[in-house]
Amino acid sequence: MSLLEIEKLSLDIGGVPILRGVDLSIGAGEIMGLVGESGSGKSMTALTVMQLLPVGARASGRVTFDGIDILSAPEQAMCRLRGDDIGMVFQEPMTALNPVKTIGEQVAEGIRWHTGANRADAEARARTMLDRVGLPEAKFPLSRYPHELSGGQRQRVVIAIACALKPKLLVADEPTTALDVVLQKQILELLRGLVDEDRMGLLLISHDLAVVADMSDRVTVMRHGEVMEEGETARTLSEQMHPYTRQLAQASMHVPARRGGDIPGHSAPLLEVSSIIKDYPGRRASLLRRQEPFRAVDEVSFSVESGQSVALVGRSGCGKSTLARMILALDRPTGGDIRLLGQSLAGKSEAALRPSRRNMQVVFQDPYGSFDPRHKVEKLVGEPLHLLEKQPGAKERREMIAAALAEVGLSPSDMEKYPHEFSGGQRQRISIARAVITRPKLIVADEPVSALDVSIRAQILDLFADLNQKLGVAYIFITHDLTVARAITDDVMVMHEGRIVERGRTGDILDHPQSEAAQALVAAAPDLNRAIARRLEMQGRQAGL
Repeated sequence: MSLLEIEKLSLDIGGVPILRGVDLSIGAGEIMGLVGESGSGKSMTALTVMQLLPVGARASGRVTFDGIDILSAPEQAMCRLRGDDIGMVFQEPMTALNPVKTIGEQVAEGIRWHTGANRADAEARARTMLDRVGLPEAKFPLSRYPHELSGGQRQRVVIAIACALKPKLLVADEPTTALDVVLQKQILELLRGLVDEDRMGLLLISHDLAVVADMSDRVTVMRHGEVMEEGETARTLSEQMHPYTRQLAQASMHVPARRGGDIPGHSAPLLEVSSIIKDYPGRRASLLRRQEPFRAVDEVSFSVESGQSVALVGRSGCGKSTLARMILALDRPTGGDIRLLGQSLAGKSEAALRPSRRNMQVVFQDPYGSFDPRHKVEKLVGEPLHLLEKQPGAKERREMIAAALAEVGLSPSDMEKYPHEFSGGQRQRISIARAVITRPKLIVADEPVSALDVSIRAQILDLFADLNQKLGVAYIFITHDLTVARAITDDVMVMHEGRIVERGRTGDILDHPQSEAAQALVAAAPDLNRAIARRLEMQGRQAGL
């Protein structure tokens, strides 16, 4: 008997059909991968299992967990199940965590509620679980708050909360999106270990086919609320009998057509970073003693030429985003200098930085979080135009905004819409339109495709390559995904503990890494073909026994 059995599940919200006759089952000790594009119904299937549906949602069919009819279970019964028998890891850790509670309180809270343990015992169990997910007490005391952690560290806290009570079923919705590849590998191994040790069932929702191929025993492919294909993972992803499965596999390995080759020499680089240092004050240890400052960036130097595309890769917390903020003059360096087009950015006032800000823009990881939801696209995309020396009139301003939207594949009529009216990929296009409207020389892209499914990611990478070709804009791509670095960049810089430990041509670094940090990243990076081959080989060995 399956641990979780979903039969002919249909769901509509406000009369709009979301799921259409979904069938899915998971046994104890089994990992089921659930893949598909954004809007395919993956997360809504998971939320139906958890009974965390929005107001107005109506579900029909049958969902059975460990003999319990989920769709007819009262809320009181579901409260007992959630966290105890069914755990869930949400995709966005910052919204899943309470910002005013410490990480220790949040992990211990479920333990106390479900087991009746006293505070000391619950905190001890919380400490053990946090240590198990790579947050040891020595470096990450229970008194830390979510804002004091990196995105990857916050995701580990969410996983610790979900797994603290050893649930029978874990629903993991994109559990490693915010993690670097080394940590991703560790977390996936942790989840696999929980499955093996505790016979836990795992529903793994992911847009990364390589992760699913490596982890899952079986895979279900969804599109537009329907199951397109289901079966044993290696067979399903290697044979690709359904055209949509084949489309997803091709998109996951997509490489944009771009110029590449050597960047022409210039009298001076576009960007020069010279011996940059960033120190943060240590936390007060006592009234009489302070800890030593924490050095987030340590003597970093590099240059970027006009039109060049450079990847900045490294583990979470290595200093990538801090370095990016200093390049964008959002943070002041403790030491060193940054020059854009020969002009120093360090120590300048906001008024003095205005000419330089026209020439550098940023694309954030989460476009929805970087937009004011109350503003229409016209205002959002046109925001950087105040940086121009000559301010355009109302008509010219609208024409510039319409042209920027057209460049990223959107319609001028989209100016009248709000951010919530667009898909994730469309919102990222709006973010890119805002970045290019001032015709910058440099764009810093901080994980610009990590939250996108493989099909949309391929489109956005094509867009970046096209803008590089047409506008000659240079990029610094901050990314955890080495396949993105390989697809879109000329050079790679590997950062580790605040330093650049290796730099070179992208293919050279990723094919023949020299530093230990680069070797660890390359070894941990998931690969679809390699994962399928490993599963097929393992099945062949088992069949021969």
